[in-house]
Amino acid sequence: MPKNDRYVVRHGSDWAVKKGGVDKPESVHGKQSDAERSAKSTVRDNGGGEVRIQGRDGRWRDSDTIAPGNDPNPPRDKRH
Repeated sequence: MPKNDRYVVRHGSDWAVKKGGVDKPESVHGKQSDAERSAKSTVRDNGGGEVRIQGRDGRWRDSDTIAPGNDPNPPRDKRH
């Protein structure tokens, strides 16, 4: 697992930004969009990587490669 990847997950009634393999969140936000923005900023500042976003139902709803990360599926990933 790359060291710069971050995950936006439910944290009680809030949203947390977590690094893979670490239990304690890096930050907690009231809105998912704020947590997503924070995760992308952190990954960008650390040299790129992947941000995965969990939906309210607990399933992964989105994933975004942040430059200069290497997107594993560039032709199919047209959302970002």
